[in-house]
Amino acid sequence: MTMDAFQAIADPNRRHLLEELRRQPRTVNELAEGLPISRPAVSQHLKALLESKLVSVESRGTRRIYTVRTDGFMHLNLWVDQFWS
Repeated sequence: MTMDAFQAIADPNRRHLLEELRRQPRTVNELAEGLPISRPAVSQHLKALLESKLVSVESRGTRRIYTVRTDGFMHLNLWVDQFWS
């Protein structure tokens, strides 16, 4: 199932996760440190961001490293840019 990117970024916790991932790739545990929600909740938010193609994940041993997908933001960028011309 694919989630709409606009729906994905509507949630403030997801926006926070994206801001953290913009700085550097991180694990769920690292991301959960900065939020007042549980680690499973962070995982659910990351799942939504994965489905909307705004983040990607790579397994390194037992760790899953999440990264922003800049190409995933192209749709958002193109849509917003139409209002500036």
